[in-house]
Amino acid sequence: MFMGEYAHTIDAKGRLIIPARFREGLGDRFVVTKGLDNCLFVYPQHEWAALEQKLKSLPFTRADARAFVRFFFSGASECELDKQGRILIPANLREYARLSKEVMVLGVSSRVEIWSRERWDEYNATAEENFEEIAEKIVDLL
Repeated sequence: MFMGEYAHTIDAKGRLIIPARFREGLGDRFVVTKGLDNCLFVYPQHEWAALEQKLKSLPFTRADARAFVRFFFSGASECELDKQGRILIPANLREYARLSKEVMVLGVSSRVEIWSRERWDEYNATAEENFEEIAEKIVDLL
């Protein structure tokens, strides 16, 4: 399981150090894709395979299902760690998530998320304001 939040920087070539706590769970090769809320989702191979199977079962006759699958898979890229524990984030994914120098790397249960620091701070401030209201709505779902 992935948890915690870590502040990191991306170098001029688009390389990002993956926190040591996440490296073992991700393995040497993993998938980075466009996530929701303009962040990137990072999945270990086994989680990606399970998600792929679920998405394959969506009815291709539904426009919303096709659009989501297209969005999710077209942005996907397999990445691997270099000897310094870094990955090269493709330019299209850096652009999508508006990643510049400062980023946040978050553990979110079965995946890792990569956010621009600015976007994370904005999102987090809004989420904190609504945390209790959100909790009231979803606790009954558990």
